[in-house]
Amino acid sequence: MTTSTTPFLSVSDRPLHGRHALITGASRGIGAAVARRLAQDGATVSLLGRDRAALEAQAAQLGHAAGQVLVCDVADADAVSAALGALPTVHVLVNNAGQAESAPLVRTTDALWARMLGVNLSGTFHCTRAVLPGMLAAGWGRVVNVASTAGLRGYAYTAAYSAAKHGVIGLTRALAQEVAAKGITVNAVCPGFTETDLLAESIAHIVQRTGRSEDEARGTLAALNPQGRFITPDDVANTVAWLVGPGSAAVTGVALPVSGGEVS
Repeated sequence: MTTSTTPFLSVSDRPLHGRHALITGASRGIGAAVARRLAQDGATVSLLGRDRAALEAQAAQLGHAAGQVLVCDVADADAVSAALGALPTVHVLVNNAGQAESAPLVRTTDALWARMLGVNLSGTFHCTRAVLPGMLAAGWGRVVNVASTAGLRGYAYTAAYSAAKHGVIGLTRALAQEVAAKGITVNAVCPGFTETDLLAESIAHIVQRTGRSEDEARGTLAALNPQGRFITPDDVANTVAWLVGPGSAAVTGVALPVSGGEVS
């Protein structure tokens, strides 16, 4: 007789067992980290984004925990409705899809403004509206919106992005009040500068605009965090996992900084 050395995971070890989670912007960075973490916690995880190949690669890593792969632009209301209309009930929604561009206000074009609000704010609204009826019918749901410290304090040259993320926090707080008595919590996480492709693009923009070296640009941004480092996608994923888990049932309407103390 042999004894397995693999620990048995009980339902209590997998708090999202039987739940269906949908992650937007799931092909990389924070979205991919959240998908992995929620799968570890027992959820079936559907992935939404614009790059099918990258989404399918993430789904392959999730193995049996993978749900559906959905290719969709969250800024397009009709596309969101079509993509999510046939999904099984979504118990956990993580609105992570986003985009960041910077420019002085006088150089912020109507197109840039529309892009920032379309992806970051309207996209969050479209996806939440699409899945909320299922949560209401189930009498249970968790919505986590990935905002930003820019939605709490703002940064120079990011008027459009900061406005969009402030809007996400306003949406979070309003919906939390609306559904608080219906078994649904709605919260936001607000990461500081996080090691993702968006950060790499921001650093490249600083280098191009100022002539600083990449190391200098990275140091300037990292110094905004009192811990002297960048946030990691796993830092954010761990926070999301807590907000959708059983230990946070009384927490709703919160915009929670994940920023090493930059914003409190």
